[in-house]
Amino acid sequence: MFINIPFQQAQGSNVFPQSFERALSLTKVIFQGISTMCLKDITTVFVLNLALLTFSVSAQAAVNIQQWQTSSGAEVYFVENHDLPIVDVSVNFAAGSARDTAKKSGLASITRYMMTLGAAGMGDEMIANKMADIGAILGGDFDVDRAAFKLRTLSSAREQTQALDIFAKILQKPDFSEAVLSREKARIISGLQESATQPESISSKAFMAAMYGKHPYRLDESGEVETVGKIMREDLQAFYSQHYGAKGSIIALIGDLTREQANNIAENMSNDLPKMADVSPVVAIPTVEYPSQAIEKRIAHPASQSHILLGYPGIKRGDADLFPLYVGNYILGGGGFVSRLTEEVREKRGLVYSVYSYFMPMAELGPFQIGFQTKKDQAEDALKLVHETLAKFLKNGVTPAELKAAKANIIGGFPMRIDSNSKILDYLAVIGFYKLPLSYLEDYNKKVASVTTAQIKEAFNRRLKPENFVTIIVGDPNIK
Repeated sequence: MFINIPFQQAQGSNVFPQSFERALSLTKVIFQGISTMCLKDITTVFVLNLALLTFSVSAQAAVNIQQWQTSSGAEVYFVENHDLPIVDVSVNFAAGSARDTAKKSGLASITRYMMTLGAAGMGDEMIANKMADIGAILGGDFDVDRAAFKLRTLSSAREQTQALDIFAKILQKPDFSEAVLSREKARIISGLQESATQPESISSKAFMAAMYGKHPYRLDESGEVETVGKIMREDLQAFYSQHYGAKGSIIALIGDLTREQANNIAENMSNDLPKMADVSPVVAIPTVEYPSQAIEKRIAHPASQSHILLGYPGIKRGDADLFPLYVGNYILGGGGFVSRLTEEVREKRGLVYSVYSYFMPMAELGPFQIGFQTKKDQAEDALKLVHETLAKFLKNGVTPAELKAAKANIIGGFPMRIDSNSKILDYLAVIGFYKLPLSYLEDYNKKVASVTTAQIKEAFNRRLKPENFVTIIVGDPNIK
């Protein structure tokens, strides 16, 4: 998934043995489905999956990021690392669900996914078989801002060449098969119908809709039953042509490559992308408006528990308040069992099993959210206590002891956030897409260490207005 401010830091120091066991377990699962593969193929799969989980030398030293632009206008971010014979590539486009319209909600996500299911005359089965033949792994991500495609391959000539050729065709020559589209629309609609019965999905969808009003961030990334059913092949082609150009795209690479090899790959990935997207102006995502008053929505549901979300528009990527809010939120509700919300609502009162808070920075204001589940007859008491805990946090700020402990946990856990090439690849994409400084990773711990109690209190009080919070209660006992 895409990198966002996390609300819980990884714990523990005995990482390699656990990672090795996880790699073995994962590989055993994979072996069950590839019993006909030759020993060479199996070895390739094991190497690739072990590489996903083991430490990279980069976690122990500064990450040297090289940056340049291709001849077609794509921005490239590259880290050279020859520790393993592996290459990781991601290509990111400003083609997330914020580019959808209400009438064609779901178009952006379907376009991204359909690109991986047929390209240059190859069907999804052929693509999968060709990737399996060389042990390559095709992946990707999608959110409101970005559509991303990922590739992991061995750096040896045969494997790398075949994997990159398929990857380039997926990016540059998607087929958008009518038959596959019909199949996938049916699958997506079935999933949407199922999620419409789940309290977690209902609350999340209602929360975003209430907070963002007419802003495109309100749109469900998967679309709606009514809109998905009306999406046609021509819609996919038009969306692809408009949003998948080289200019504005971000190509991230890390692994067993030289700068020259990385540049050749980036040129090949970007040269044959749609030209229409490069001449059409990129429409900026609209500014998010803050709620002018409190919004509360109570939704009936037969579940035994109430699912409650509350929050307010938070911050953008690259925001000057990011680190005071991040460190402060670790103390408020992002630090798991050491957070104030957990201490007050779970440990002292036993009203919830878990409670959390987080900031999710986006291109425009992403949400600040507090979430918890509780027995229906305890919902009002739990919600009241959450408000009281937040009010006390805003009024009094954090203590020096809390700040010291939070900094120690965050800084101490940072190496585990860049302990593999795949994690660094995600950071490269985020740094490039959101125009963060190349020194972002190098400066991270310094920024955390420099946060003060006064900065946390001031930033939280300036950015959050609890009197105008959005509150969603799914499973309200008083609503029939």
